Parts: sequence; C-alpha cells; structure tokens
Amino acid sequence: MRVCRVPPGARRPLAWPPESYAARMSCAPGPSRRAVLLGALGAPGLVTASTALTGCSATDGPILRDGVLPDRFGVDSARWRLALPRTGRPRGLVVALHGSGGGADDAFGLGFPDEVESSRMALVSVDGGRGYWHARRDGSDTGAMVREELIPLALDAAGLPASSPVTLLGWSMGGFGALLLATELGRARVSGVVAASAALWLRGSDTPARAYDGRADFDSHSIFNRIDRLRGIPVRLDCGTADPFIAANRELSRRLPAAEAHFTAGGHDDDFWSGNVRAEMAWAAAHS
Repeated sequence: MRVCRVPPGARRPLAWPPESYAARMSCAPGPSRRAVLLGALGAPGLVTASTALTGCSATDGPILRDGVLPDRFGVDSARWRLALPRTGRPRGLVVALHGSGGGADDAFGLGFPDEVESSRMALVSVDGGRGYWHARRDGSDTGAMVREELIPLALDAAGLPASSPVTLLGWSMGGFGALLLATELGRARVSGVVAASAALWLRGSDTPARAYDGRADFDSHSIFNRIDRLRGIPVRLDCGTADPFIAANRELSRRLPAAEAHFTAGGHDDDFWSGNVRAEMAWAAAHS
C-alpha cells in the first residue's frame, strides 16, 4: 500500500489514466502487494483475500482504494476504485457507472471524489467496457458484476451494512445502466438514481449494434418497458438541451413525473457531466 500526498491546489484532469495521477503525487513506497493482501485476511471492513487491493490516501482528501474483481462475469480483470470520507463512517454509497468504452478512472477524472468529504458519501466505480450494464450474447454481464461483486465489496470496505441501499449514478451508457440496475435491485436496495445524459432510445431500430443484441434484448432491457419498476425510487435526470438524447430523456421525465428533471444548457460531454458533480453528490446524500 502507498500513502500519497496531493500537491496543494492540484486538480485531477478529466482524462485520468492512473499514470498521470501518480505523476502528480508525491508517494512514499509501502508494503508489497502480497503483504497488503495478507493483512487484509485479518482486517475487517476490507475485502476478501482473493481480490487485489491497493490503497492511496491523500492527507486532505478522501481515502482511496482500488483492486481487481474476480473474472466471474465474462469481464477480464475489471478494476474498481473506491473513495471514502476521511473521518467517520459514510452516510451511504454512490455506485458510479461510466459511459461506453470508459473505465473506473472516469468518475475520478470528472471530479466526483472531490465531493466525497462534503457529501459524506463513499464512491465506487468499476471498469464496465461497452456492454451497457446487462447480460450480453458474448457471455459477459457487467450488470451482475456490479450487483453481485462490486456493491457488496464496496459496502464492506465502507463499513456499511450489507443490506444498505445504494445510490446508482451514471452518465451516457452509465445513466442507462443506473436506471436499469435500479429496476433490478428495487426500492429496498436503491436509495436513489442519478442518470446524467442517459443513453435512451424509444425504438430498438434506433439503437447502435453495440448497445443491444437484437430486438428481443432491447425489448427486455428498455427503460421505457420498466417504468413501473422505477416508481417509488427517487430519480434525478440531468441532460443537456443540446444532447442527442434529450428527447428520450424528456419522454422518460414525462412518463415518470415524480422524477426530478434538470434539463439545462449543455451537450453530451465532460464539461456538462463535471459541471453537475456537486449537485448530484449533494442530491445523493439528501436521499441516503
């Protein structure tokens, strides 16, 4: 494990590969990875010894941890990242789902960990590839990976009860994924959903091939065919008025009138998503 110090005033870039972040930090070498894993065997509130765990903590920001999930759901070496409030137990957990082709680092590059301390919400993210967070014909199932591996691991690491409801948050493909996973987990397990620029289509014929494995797959997983499963779950919809998905997001807001909709100036890009981070984390905290 490494203990790292962020230089005063340093800001994480939007494009956030691990090596870039490491270059911006002054890190002292610590115990070997094997020593960390052996230590985790007897350390409550961490993870099982089968999961690779490392840690990196700034002195004035959230506690950071990361590791690799077991290859159980057709996803090769999916890396996860966790940010915890530095003092006291978090009030809840935000599960951040990235857009198509992104990874676990994206939530950190957009600035979500900057709001962990003020919101008192733990934050976890994971590599999800391009599978649209549901079971696919190729045998992968990133949705099950989140439900069955990532959420239990993150709740345990955050010191929260295994039955704690979580906030599902995502942008683009991840916005769709947050809504989809909420329909599968249900109100007892979901305290709220934040869907930013959710990648939604009204008709299967409009979708790109990578999003669904044909018409039956679309019909089974379309959010518009699962509206009843979202009722009773607090939902926040953020979308830019210049976003290509704005029409479908407006339609979802119309069909789900209890949802809190914020349709403001912006496009389908990092500027829009990072500009809503503080409000979205505050909303997640208020509903946890």
